[in-house]
Amino acid sequence: MEVEIILDNEYATLYYYPEHKIVYHKFHKFIYGEHFREVLQVGIELFEKHDCTKWLSDDRKNPVLNQEDADWGEANWTAKVLDAGWKYWALLMPQEMLGQRSMERSVAGFVDRGLEIQAFTDPDEALDWLERIFFMRRVGGVDVVELSQKPG
Repeated sequence: MEVEIILDNEYATLYYYPEHKIVYHKFHKFIYGEHFREVLQVGIELFEKHDCTKWLSDDRKNPVLNQEDADWGEANWTAKVLDAGWKYWALLMPQEMLGQRSMERSVAGFVDRGLEIQAFTDPDEALDWLERIFFMRRVGGVDVVELSQKPG
């Protein structure tokens, strides 16, 4: 499957899978502030440019989301990415218990907003789940059901 590396630094890598319109971030260590925000902002740009609906978050190596970044995300990112079409979230939870608790609170808020979320321990399984999803997308003002190219 074709993949584009959009962003790559010591904190994170952001991938885009054009065939399935998946945005995938992988955090390499504790990420915060501008580095964290850049990953999310570039992700929104991909959603808007390519009509994406799926995001894979590999947060295993990020021990916790600090409160300042959580507040920034809620105020500046959440509504924008949902408006851009986000519907499906595959999540690899942080390895640290504190990070898992923080992420569980975030997940609950997104479920309440209609996002379909699955947690995984293996990134290949997470990607496979996203590849197989049927999804709705707007084409010329009409909702169209599409099936990923990879049959189940």
